[in-house]
Amino acid sequence: MDLFTPVTFGSLNLANRLVMAPLTRVRAGDDGVPTPLIAEYYEQRASLGLMVTEGTFTSDEAKGFTGQPGIVTDEQQAGWARVADAVHAAGGLIAMQVMHAGRVTHTEISGAARSVAPSAIAIEGETRTPSGKTAHQVPEAIALDELPAVVEEFVAASRRALAAGIDAVEVHAANGYLLHEFLAPSSNTRTDAYGGSPENRIRFVVEVVTAVVEAVGADRVGLRISPERNIQGVIEDDAADVAITYGLLADALAPLGLAFLDYMHPEPAGALAQDIRSRVNAPFIVNTGFASPTTRDEAFAIASADLADAVSIGRAAIANPDVVARWKAAADENEPDPSTFYGPGAAGYTDYPALAV
Repeated sequence: MDLFTPVTFGSLNLANRLVMAPLTRVRAGDDGVPTPLIAEYYEQRASLGLMVTEGTFTSDEAKGFTGQPGIVTDEQQAGWARVADAVHAAGGLIAMQVMHAGRVTHTEISGAARSVAPSAIAIEGETRTPSGKTAHQVPEAIALDELPAVVEEFVAASRRALAAGIDAVEVHAANGYLLHEFLAPSSNTRTDAYGGSPENRIRFVVEVVTAVVEAVGADRVGLRISPERNIQGVIEDDAADVAITYGLLADALAPLGLAFLDYMHPEPAGALAQDIRSRVNAPFIVNTGFASPTTRDEAFAIASADLADAVSIGRAAIANPDVVARWKAAADENEPDPSTFYGPGAAGYTDYPALAV
């Protein structure tokens, strides 16, 4: 695989195989409306083959962070339309990550009456709310008859995203949020058809993805997963269970013909990754970084070993709006400033310099 060659993912014709990972940046303000600054941020990075937005909430209960953008109201949809227009004017493609935070929120953040999860199990430790640090809340287990409404949230959000001109959606089933919580026995202790066996634990993810596909078309739908990520209380430390669970998930998704599967794991050459890739019947994007960033050398190694169809990058894309040109020329890179990853304003968001021409 050559990182700089075009590739087609469903209805998406990528100019290259570098994908911007979904990156939490929380610049949307209290109303969740994408601002002109957010449009500028994505426009600057439009040379990447595809950009995936930060997780975008699908309802008040789904909101996980102060400053997170949403795709619930007409005003939020109009804000995303401005983002899409800016990206397209710059020749780029953008997918929206639609996300439900599950228990990884707090009612002070979401403004909802409760937080929800597969089971009433709190995350250990503290979270940060507008009034300061506080213990994670015990979520309310979603009732069986409430699950269809959550599915419909994802569907409605996806329809709004495409109506705004966004090119595709990525359903977020990774990193400890609601759909990932269903996949793992550490966070899902249900005794109904959505808990217990791997077949049951994948059921809700499959239902959500299938419903979104039926609403907007498989050629515009991707999924993100992060097996063994072991973050935010979703612990997957039984390798045999992980292999069975995610293998069954890949098998269940294969008939849909998704636009892509976005796979986050530090070992893209491992048996788990390559087994999922062989079974899912979708272009395979790998993202190896989180605690450590995916570097140019690592991306090139993944490409030369043909471990994926594209490589997803995070911090390099944050700090280098022209990362494609820099990597193609083996040019020096800007260093990302973690102190400005989150929070308001242009500093550390749209003020990283491009290469001098």
